[in-house]
Amino acid sequence: MSITPEELADVFLSGDDHHALSIVRTYLTTHSRNELFHHLLTPAMYRIGQLWQENEISVADEHLGTAVCDFVISATDERSQLEKEAAGKAMIMGFEGEDHYLGLKMVACLFRENGWNVRYLGPNLPLAHALDAAREWQPDVVGLSAALINRLPLIKSYIQAFQTLEKIPTTLIGGRAVSLADLSEAEAQGAVVLKSLDQLQQWIQTRKERNDEGTTRL
Repeated sequence: MSITPEELADVFLSGDDHHALSIVRTYLTTHSRNELFHHLLTPAMYRIGQLWQENEISVADEHLGTAVCDFVISATDERSQLEKEAAGKAMIMGFEGEDHYLGLKMVACLFRENGWNVRYLGPNLPLAHALDAAREWQPDVVGLSAALINRLPLIKSYIQAFQTLEKIPTTLIGGRAVSLADLSEAEAQGAVVLKSLDQLQQWIQTRKERNDEGTTRL
Protein backbone atom coordinates (compact mmCIF):
# COMPACT_ATOMS: atom_id res chain seq x y z
CA MET A 1 0.00 0.00 0.00
CA SER A 2 1.43 3.36 -1.04
CA ILE A 3 0.29 6.61 0.56
CA THR A 4 1.63 10.15 0.47
CA PRO A 5 1.92 12.44 3.50
CA GLU A 6 -0.79 14.64 1.98
CA GLU A 7 -3.17 11.69 1.72
CA LEU A 8 -2.41 10.63 5.28
CA ALA A 9 -3.03 14.20 6.46
CA ASP A 10 -6.51 13.97 4.91
CA VAL A 11 -7.14 10.71 6.78
CA PHE A 12 -6.05 12.35 10.05
CA LEU A 13 -8.36 15.30 9.40
CA SER A 14 -11.27 12.93 8.68
CA GLY A 15 -11.01 11.69 12.26
CA ASP A 16 -10.97 8.04 11.16
CA ASP A 17 -8.40 6.79 13.67
CA HIS A 18 -8.91 3.09 12.84
CA HIS A 19 -8.27 3.68 9.14
CA ALA A 20 -5.20 5.76 10.00
CA LEU A 21 -3.88 2.99 12.25
CA SER A 22 -4.47 0.37 9.56
CA ILE A 23 -2.52 2.46 7.04
CA VAL A 24 0.40 2.94 9.41
CA ARG A 25 0.57 -0.71 10.45
CA THR A 26 0.65 -1.73 6.80
CA TYR A 27 3.41 0.82 6.14
CA LEU A 28 5.47 -0.61 9.00
CA THR A 29 5.48 -4.07 7.41
CA THR A 30 7.88 -2.77 4.74
CA HIS A 31 9.41 0.33 6.38
CA SER A 32 11.25 1.16 9.58
CA ARG A 33 9.74 3.22 12.37
CA ASN A 34 12.24 5.96 11.58
CA GLU A 35 11.02 6.03 7.97
CA LEU A 36 7.45 6.22 9.24
CA PHE A 37 8.21 9.20 11.42
CA HIS A 38 10.58 11.01 9.08
CA HIS A 39 8.96 10.42 5.70
CA LEU A 40 5.26 10.06 6.50
CA LEU A 41 3.99 11.29 9.89
CA THR A 42 6.13 14.41 10.23
CA PRO A 43 5.39 15.79 6.73
CA ALA A 44 1.70 14.87 7.19
CA MET A 45 1.56 16.98 10.34
CA TYR A 46 3.49 19.80 8.66
CA ARG A 47 0.81 19.71 5.96
CA ILE A 48 -1.93 20.02 8.57
CA GLY A 49 -0.08 22.92 10.17
CA GLN A 50 0.22 24.62 6.81
CA LEU A 51 -3.50 24.21 6.11
CA TRP A 52 -4.27 25.77 9.49
CA GLN A 53 -1.91 28.70 8.88
CA GLU A 54 -3.60 29.33 5.53
CA ASN A 55 -7.06 29.22 7.19
CA GLU A 56 -8.11 26.24 5.09
CA ILE A 57 -8.95 24.25 8.22
CA SER A 58 -10.13 25.32 11.67
CA VAL A 59 -8.38 25.04 15.02
CA ALA A 60 -10.75 22.19 15.82
CA ASP A 61 -9.69 20.40 12.62
CA GLU A 62 -6.02 20.83 13.53
CA HIS A 63 -6.65 19.43 17.00
CA LEU A 64 -8.51 16.46 15.52
CA GLY A 65 -5.67 15.67 13.12
CA THR A 66 -3.16 15.93 15.97
CA ALA A 67 -5.23 13.62 18.17
CA VAL A 68 -5.45 10.95 15.46
CA CYS A 69 -1.71 11.15 14.82
CA ASP A 70 -1.11 10.89 18.58
CA PHE A 71 -3.29 7.78 18.72
CA VAL A 72 -1.39 6.16 15.84
CA ILE A 73 2.01 6.83 17.43
CA SER A 74 0.89 5.41 20.79
CA ALA A 75 -0.78 2.36 19.24
CA THR A 76 2.37 1.36 17.33
CA ASP A 77 4.90 2.17 20.08
CA GLU A 78 7.35 -0.61 21.00
CA ARG A 79 7.63 -1.20 24.75
CA SER A 80 8.87 -4.79 24.83
CA GLN A 81 12.48 -4.39 25.96
CA LEU A 82 13.47 -5.33 29.48
CA GLU A 83 15.00 -2.62 31.64
CA LYS A 84 17.91 -4.86 32.60
CA GLU A 85 18.84 -5.10 28.93
CA ALA A 86 18.42 -1.38 28.23
CA ALA A 87 21.07 0.39 26.16
CA GLY A 88 20.73 3.40 28.44
CA LYS A 89 18.25 5.71 30.14
CA ALA A 90 16.68 8.54 28.14
CA MET A 91 14.46 11.27 29.61
CA ILE A 92 12.42 13.08 26.96
CA MET A 93 10.64 16.42 27.51
CA GLY A 94 9.66 19.78 26.06
CA PHE A 95 10.79 23.21 27.22
CA GLU A 96 8.57 25.24 29.53
CA GLY A 97 5.87 26.96 27.47
CA GLU A 98 6.30 24.49 24.59
CA ASP A 99 3.04 22.63 24.06
CA HIS A 100 3.93 20.64 20.93
CA TYR A 101 4.51 17.02 21.79
CA LEU A 102 4.19 14.68 18.78
CA GLY A 103 7.87 15.04 17.94
CA LEU A 104 8.73 14.18 21.54
CA LYS A 105 6.65 11.00 21.34
CA MET A 106 8.39 10.01 18.11
CA VAL A 107 11.78 10.50 19.78
CA ALA A 108 10.70 8.39 22.76
CA CYS A 109 9.51 5.64 20.38
CA LEU A 110 12.84 5.56 18.53
CA PHE A 111 14.79 5.25 21.77
CA ARG A 112 12.54 2.41 22.96
CA GLU A 113 12.85 0.61 19.63
CA ASN A 114 16.62 0.75 20.04
CA GLY A 115 16.51 -0.85 23.49
CA TRP A 116 16.57 2.23 25.73
CA ASN A 117 14.71 2.63 29.00
CA VAL A 118 12.65 5.77 28.40
CA ARG A 119 10.81 8.22 30.60
CA TYR A 120 8.61 10.46 28.48
CA LEU A 121 7.75 13.54 30.56
CA GLY A 122 5.76 15.34 27.88
CA PRO A 123 5.79 18.97 26.81
CA ASN A 124 5.94 22.20 28.83
CA LEU A 125 8.12 20.96 31.69
CA PRO A 126 9.49 23.74 33.93
CA LEU A 127 13.23 23.55 34.48
CA ALA A 128 13.03 23.05 38.24
CA HIS A 129 10.85 19.96 37.81
CA ALA A 130 13.04 18.67 35.00
CA LEU A 131 16.08 18.90 37.28
CA ASP A 132 14.29 17.12 40.12
CA ALA A 133 13.36 14.27 37.77
CA ALA A 134 16.92 14.03 36.44
CA ARG A 135 18.43 13.97 39.94
CA GLU A 136 16.11 11.16 40.95
CA TRP A 137 16.38 8.98 37.84
CA GLN A 138 19.93 9.89 36.65
CA PRO A 139 19.37 9.51 32.89
CA ASP A 140 22.22 9.03 30.44
CA VAL A 141 20.45 11.27 27.92
CA VAL A 142 18.06 14.18 28.20
CA GLY A 143 16.15 14.92 24.99
CA LEU A 144 14.61 18.39 24.58
CA SER A 145 12.40 19.61 21.75
CA ALA A 146 11.40 23.09 20.57
CA ALA A 147 8.88 23.58 17.78
CA LEU A 148 8.67 27.36 18.20
CA ILE A 149 11.56 29.78 17.65
CA ASN A 150 10.70 31.81 20.75
CA ARG A 151 11.54 28.79 22.94
CA LEU A 152 15.16 28.70 21.78
CA PRO A 153 16.45 31.23 24.37
CA LEU A 154 15.61 28.64 27.05
CA ILE A 155 18.15 26.19 25.63
CA LYS A 156 21.14 27.79 27.35
CA SER A 157 19.54 27.75 30.79
CA TYR A 158 18.45 24.11 30.48
CA ILE A 159 21.88 22.96 29.27
CA GLN A 160 23.71 24.79 32.04
CA ALA A 161 21.33 23.45 34.67
CA PHE A 162 21.78 19.82 33.61
CA GLN A 163 25.55 20.28 33.74
CA THR A 164 25.30 21.00 37.46
CA LEU A 165 24.00 17.50 38.18
CA GLU A 166 26.20 14.91 39.87
CA LYS A 167 25.67 12.62 36.88
CA ILE A 168 25.77 14.88 33.82
CA PRO A 169 23.57 13.56 31.00
CA THR A 170 24.17 14.08 27.31
CA THR A 171 21.72 16.78 26.23
CA LEU A 172 20.06 16.33 22.84
CA ILE A 173 18.27 19.31 21.27
CA GLY A 174 15.77 18.81 18.46
CA GLY A 175 12.48 20.01 17.05
CA ARG A 176 11.26 22.08 14.14
CA ALA A 177 12.73 25.33 15.50
CA VAL A 178 16.18 23.74 15.64
CA SER A 179 16.18 23.19 11.88
CA LEU A 180 15.60 26.93 11.38
CA ALA A 181 18.21 28.32 13.77
CA ASP A 182 21.97 28.47 14.34
CA LEU A 183 22.65 26.58 17.56
CA SER A 184 26.43 26.53 17.41
CA GLU A 185 26.52 28.17 20.85
CA ALA A 186 24.50 25.29 22.30
CA GLU A 187 26.89 22.81 20.69
CA ALA A 188 29.81 24.72 22.20
CA GLN A 189 28.18 24.21 25.60
CA GLY A 190 28.20 20.47 25.02
CA ALA A 191 24.73 19.84 23.62
CA VAL A 192 24.12 17.60 20.62
CA VAL A 193 21.93 19.36 18.05
CA LEU A 194 19.83 17.03 15.90
CA LYS A 195 17.89 18.59 13.03
CA SER A 196 15.95 15.49 12.00
CA LEU A 197 14.84 12.08 13.21
CA ASP A 198 17.31 10.57 10.74
CA GLN A 199 20.12 12.32 12.60
CA LEU A 200 18.74 11.01 15.91
CA GLN A 201 18.71 7.45 14.57
CA GLN A 202 22.30 7.87 13.37
CA TRP A 203 23.34 9.24 16.78
CA ILE A 204 21.73 6.29 18.59
CA GLN A 205 23.41 3.82 16.24
CA THR A 206 26.82 5.48 16.57
CA ARG A 207 26.56 5.44 20.37
CA LYS A 208 25.64 1.74 20.29
CA GLU A 209 28.62 0.93 18.07
CA ARG A 210 30.98 2.82 20.40
CA ASN A 211 29.57 1.02 23.44
CA ASP A 212 29.87 -2.35 21.69
CA GLU A 213 33.45 -1.56 20.75
CA GLY A 214 34.26 -0.64 24.33
CA THR A 215 32.69 -3.86 25.63
CA THR A 216 34.69 -5.91 23.11
CA ARG A 217 37.94 -4.32 24.23
CA LEU A 218 37.19 -5.17 27.84
